[in-house]
Amino acid sequence: DDRLWLPYAVARYVEIAGDGAVLDEVVPFLDGPTLAAGQPESYFEPRGADERGTLFEHCARALDQGLTVGVHGLPLMGTGDWNDGMNEVGAGGRGESIWLGWFLHAALSEWAGLAEARGEGKRAGRWREHVDALQASLEREGWDGGWYRRAYFDDGTPLGSAVNDACRIDSIAQSWSVISAAAAPARQARAMAAVEAHLVRRADNLVLLFTPPFGETSLEPGYIKGYVPGVRENGGQYTHAAVWSAIAFAELGDGDTATELFAMLNPINHARTDAAVERYKVEPYAVAADVYAEPPHVGRGGWTWYTGSAGWMYRAGLEWILGFRLRGTRLVIDPCIPRAWARFEMVFRHRSARYDIAVENPRGVSRGVAAVEVDGAPLDGDLTVELTDDGTVHRVRVVLG
Repeated sequence: DDRLWLPYAVARYVEIAGDGAVLDEVVPFLDGPTLAAGQPESYFEPRGADERGTLFEHCARALDQGLTVGVHGLPLMGTGDWNDGMNEVGAGGRGESIWLGWFLHAALSEWAGLAEARGEGKRAGRWREHVDALQASLEREGWDGGWYRRAYFDDGTPLGSAVNDACRIDSIAQSWSVISAAAAPARQARAMAAVEAHLVRRADNLVLLFTPPFGETSLEPGYIKGYVPGVRENGGQYTHAAVWSAIAFAELGDGDTATELFAMLNPINHARTDAAVERYKVEPYAVAADVYAEPPHVGRGGWTWYTGSAGWMYRAGLEWILGFRLRGTRLVIDPCIPRAWARFEMVFRHRSARYDIAVENPRGVSRGVAAVEVDGAPLDGDLTVELTDDGTVHRVRVVLG
C-alpha cells in the first residue's frame, strides 16, 4: 500500500489547502533494479531517473498500479499491505487484501474528481468503473457474517474470519469500511460493534489490532508470526490502527465511544498512578507505536518517537471529535463529541485574524449542527465560516442539536 499513501495524502492536502496547484509541480521519477524471479525484496539506494512528471502523474501512476485484482475481485496483496508483517499472505501473487480494497476505494473516489477537473476524463472514468466493481466485490467477498474479513491467502483461505484460529477479526478492515464510506451502512455499524465487542479491552485500557494473535496456528501469514503473541503487529495495540477505530466511531456519530477510545490511546492516561507508570514504562508525553496485550507484559508501551499514529491521533481529536475542518479559506465545524459535553471552546488564528469558537451542546447530543453565528450574525443555508485576513477578532458560536 505504500505507493497509494502518496495520492491519498496529496488529495488530503489539496482539500485542506483548497488549491490544486501543487499537482502541477514537476519532479523526477526514481530508478532502481526490478526484482528477479524468486527475489521477494531488495535494499538499494534509488537514483533519480531521467524521466520527470507532474505530481499528478506520479499519483496517477501509483493508482493505476493498484488496479490489479485476484479471483475475488479484490486488490492483490503481494508481500504485505499496511501490515508489512503479513508478507506471506499474497507472496505467490494470488492473495488479496480486503483492507486494501477499502483504502483503494477511498483514494480512487477522490482522484476521479481531481482527474476530471484536469481534463483527464478517460482516467477518471476508468477509476470510477473500478470503484464500482471494487465496492461490489468487497460486499460480496469481504463480509464474513458479523464483520469484514481481512484478506485471502494465495490458496483462497480467508483471514480475519470466524473460521480462523488466529486473527479471527482485524480492526482495520472494519474501521476502513466506515472511513472509506464504501460499505453498506448497516454493515458498517455491525462491523464496528464487533470491534467494540472483541477488540476494545476496557479493563486493560487497550484497543487491539486483531485477536487472537498468531501463535500455535497452522496459518502462515509471514514474519508477523515471529513476534511474541500480543506484541506489536501480532495482536497487540497498534496505535495507528486503534486511532482509525476511534475515527470510525466518530464517522458513525458515536461521540461517546470515539472520545472514550481517544482517551484510552492518550499516553498521559497510561501514567496517572505509580503502578501505571511501572506497567507502561515509556514516556507519557509521546504516542507509543504499540502497547503489549498479553501477560506478563499487558499494558507495556512499545516504540515511541517513531510512529505516524501521532499525526493521525492529532487529526482524530481536532477534525473528527472537535470537528474543526479547514478547506482553504473556509472553515467547517462539525463535532462528534460525548453527549455529556455541554460546551467547549477553540481559538484559531487565520493569518492576521483570530477566531474565538464556542461550541454549545444544550440538548446533550453527539452530532448535528443546528446553528452557526459569526460575530452575532446567523449563517443561513451553508453553515461554512468564510475566513478573512482583516486583523480583527471574530466570535463564532456553534449550537448542536
